[in-house]
Amino acid sequence: MQLAIYLALAHRAEKTLADSFRVVGEGHAQQPDVLFTCRTLAGMSDDHVRRLAPIVRRYGERDDADADEPERLHAAGLAEVRSGPVGLLRDLQDLHVLGTLVQTTWTVVAQAAQGLRDRDLLELAQHANGETSRQLSWLNTRMKQAAPQALVVAE
Repeated sequence: MQLAIYLALAHRAEKTLADSFRVVGEGHAQQPDVLFTCRTLAGMSDDHVRRLAPIVRRYGERDDADADEPERLHAAGLAEVRSGPVGLLRDLQDLHVLGTLVQTTWTVVAQAAQGLRDRDLLELAQHANGETSRQLSWLNTRMKQAAPQALVVAE
């Protein structure tokens, strides 16, 4: 069953997203809303990883070349933060890209869950997708807030 590939992708992507939220939050701690909100949003992804464990025990996880994508993205873009207002904006944008990967992964997993008639997996995928939407919504709003200061105001 190919679902194991997407379960591995969901697991790694959520873990990477949680870790990346923490890196960005701590790296931009001078912005208290960023620090505390990133911690909260990381906790959502941590919970998704925790809730995914029994599903993985049922179906397994299988590495695939594409399953390494979140790790590559994390290593290339979110292992450390950039400085200044433009750096914050770019870091938020990187988180948004990773969050979009997470969201589309849960969408695909939800479709598989429907096909399998697996209520537990479907409930998790829908719940995680909804919380990922909240994460993306905050990122989008925070980027809108940061953009004028970062891009228009002279340093």
